[in-house]
Formats: sequence, structure tokens, C-alpha cells
Amino acid sequence: MPLKTMPKSRVRAEAARLKTYFEGLGAVDVETDILLPAEVLLDLYGEDIRHRAYVTNDPARGEMMLRPDFTVPVVQTHMDSGADPARYTYAGEVFRKQDDLLDRAAEYIQVGYEVFDGSNPAAADAEVFAAFSDILSPLGLRAATGDIGILMAAVRGLKTTETRRNALLRHIWRPRRFRALMNRYSVKGAEMREENFARVRANMAANNAPAIGLRTETEILDRVMALSTDAAEPSISSSEIELLNDILSLKETVPHVLSALRDIAVDMDAILPAVNQLRARVDALDARGVDVENLEFETAYGRTSMEYYDGFVFGFYAEGRADLPPVATGGRYDALTSVLGHGRSIPAVGGVMRPAMILAVQEGAL
Repeated sequence: MPLKTMPKSRVRAEAARLKTYFEGLGAVDVETDILLPAEVLLDLYGEDIRHRAYVTNDPARGEMMLRPDFTVPVVQTHMDSGADPARYTYAGEVFRKQDDLLDRAAEYIQVGYEVFDGSNPAAADAEVFAAFSDILSPLGLRAATGDIGILMAAVRGLKTTETRRNALLRHIWRPRRFRALMNRYSVKGAEMREENFARVRANMAANNAPAIGLRTETEILDRVMALSTDAAEPSISSSEIELLNDILSLKETVPHVLSALRDIAVDMDAILPAVNQLRARVDALDARGVDVENLEFETAYGRTSMEYYDGFVFGFYAEGRADLPPVATGGRYDALTSVLGHGRSIPAVGGVMRPAMILAVQEGAL
């Protein structure tokens, strides 16, 4: 059943209420442009964003996008002139194409809360999650959490080439591609790699295939040589692949996942700092009254929809309505501040809410 459309005046009033709540936590109201330079967003997200954003051309400013979210322009504003620590809140429209989900709104209002504070990342994570949990608690939503940083730490610790580690890191947010790369680099994939490249080399040597596409013969040869060189590298061990699979399969309450990750860290010590950070976050959440004993945690959570997050991630969902978008989402995005700050990084965490979804849940209009 599609979400009931709420009058915009009511949605704006709810957005104002939420923003006032965040201002009460010390956040400064910030406004951003609706029309943003496409180049920055394409550099961050890749060409995938084109399929989801509204793109236009300005004769003076070049390619532009209607604002697909607030985080990037808020981070830019802060990195240009902000102090550390700082807290911001905002409200306004964002725009996303819905080619495959026509019942979802292409334009909707978001309200957000962002914290730039490097003094205690675990405490900042807990602050943002608890703030969202407190104001959403009357709605009876299901909370989900995860940590992209654990998987990233595991990949960075693999005993393989830097090229392979970088490829896996680049595709963490594309689970199918990530899985395909794991298989290719594994012991089982070694024979298939050599067989495929033997066939490619034979075809190239025969030189009887027509040139198709935009790549030159030199570019094609360079790519074949790079892939062939990679194929000759030793495979990622079966034990490391198994540990990666163990990490990806974790989906339980926080205490159970934390216990399992400690066991995995015995054989993969690269993840230990990330596991310790999770432990510190759990303690900070508990100190803020969050029921961590029953809080859901999934190591793979956020991998398909949270591309700029690199640590803690969370979401709040209407029970029994997996077809609907989340009521709220958020997470940590330290690397994003480094990219937009031209090398200057400030640890940051934040999240957004959909006031229209909140109203719909309140009125049972789902």
C-alpha cells in the first residue's frame, strides 16, 4: 500500500518542530543551496548518482543538480568556515528520481542533525542515535544499526595486493560486485582467472576481432595486461575469505555481534580497533539510556544505500512495512570531511528524518 500524501503545510510544521528539537540540543540552523554543482557530487558518488538525481546545465556554472541530500553541502559549509566542535540542523526539500519505485515521492522534505566533534567519536555516535531514538520513541519504530568501518578494517587487513584491497573497498557499497571480487581473488577463482585470460590472450594474438567501442587498442592491451598481472598474484587465502564471510553474515543483537567479532579478531587482528570502537559506542549508548541488549546490529547494514558513511550507521523503520523508505537514517562520515576539506578532516556523524513519514506513522496512514 503506498504512503498517504500529507499536505505540505503539515509536513513543514512537523519539520519545524523537529528542527526546534535539534536546536534545543545546541544545533545551529543552517541553509544550503537547492541547486548544487554536479562535479562535486559525481566525484563523491560516481556516475551512479546521475540515475537518481535531477541534472541540468547552466550556461555559466556548468552541470548542476537539484539537491539529492543535505550532508554534502552542510559539510562543505562547515569545512569552509566552521569551528570544531559544531552542531547543525536544517530542513528543506531533497530530490531523487524514483524510476523503479513510482509510488515513492521524487521530492520530499528532510530534517537533519549533524555533529562535528573529534574529541570522542563514540560519544558523538551515541549522542546522535539517542537524539533520534528519543524523539521517535512514541512511534514504535524498529531500530537497526551497523558499522561499515568493521568491514573496511577487515578488507584493509587482507594479505593481498593493494590493488585488490582498493578494488574491494571501492565496491563495499555494491554487495554483488564485492562478492564477485571476493570469488575472483579466492583460491577457487584462481583456475577460472587463468583460463579466462588464456582465452583473451589467444583472441588478442589472433587479431581477427573487429574493434568495437570507444577504447583504443592500446587501452585494451593495457587493461588486459593489468588484469593478467593481477590474475598471476597469489589468491586470498581460504581462511581469510571465510573470516570475511563470517563478518558479513553477522546479524543479531549488539551484545551477540560484539562477542562474535571479538572471536573473529583473534584470527583477524586488523579489525580489533574497529571492534574496540564498537565496544566504546555500546557503552556510550548504554549511558544515554539506549536498550543495547535488544538493539539490532547487522555488519552488512547500510551497504546498498549509505555510500559516504565509513563507520557507525543506523536507521528507523515502520514495523512490517519493508516496502517503505526508512523514517530516519544516519551514520559517521569522517572520510567525507577529508575529501571536502581538501585534506583537513574533522570526525563527523549525523542523520536525517522524513517528517512526512513521521506524520503517516502517527496517523496510521501507512
